[in-house]
Amino acid sequence: MSPEPSGAAAGPDGRMRCPWCLGSAENLAYHDQEWGRPVRDDTGMFERLCLEAFQSGLSWLTILRKRQNFRAAFRGFDIEAVAGFGPSDVARLLADPGIVRNRAKIEAAIRNARAALELPGGLAALVWQYSSVQVQAPVVQGDVPSWTPESKALAKELKRHGFVFTGPVTAYATLQACGVVDDHLSGCYRRGRWAD
Repeated sequence: MSPEPSGAAAGPDGRMRCPWCLGSAENLAYHDQEWGRPVRDDTGMFERLCLEAFQSGLSWLTILRKRQNFRAAFRGFDIEAVAGFGPSDVARLLADPGIVRNRAKIEAAIRNARAALELPGGLAALVWQYSSVQVQAPVVQGDVPSWTPESKALAKELKRHGFVFTGPVTAYATLQACGVVDDHLSGCYRRGRWAD
């Protein structure tokens, strides 16, 4: 059995893509339609931050397959609605088989919603302050870091504002998901294509 390619690889339609997306239709659609596209609104940013935190220790595919359930359970990731969740909502979420039922992660989402409401310029504006100029596009998957100095600084700033479950790795995954950094490989057809 040959090893998985680490550089861009051909997808089912022949287009070159980041190899991580080629294992399932869900990952392929997420890669092509969403991952790395700029998210500038607070609700979208809050959803990505929450989902990245829920993903910790699990596969991203697990989260993608439960995403609609997460959206229903967390009221569309409306920050104000989630900030108002109380003990009965925590119990409801812990009993919901459609999401990841982890008390610490559920309580973190609620706490982070409350913290997000207190941010003077909003969550998206805060996260976008940590964009950086990428000198060189990653060529192979091994070129993509799990965290960067910017994600470490973002994690520290989020913590200062009362956020939890948002360490440097989760912060970097959010930066990637929201297009703050472009980690599509250099050979990937999605690299640098935000307008279409």
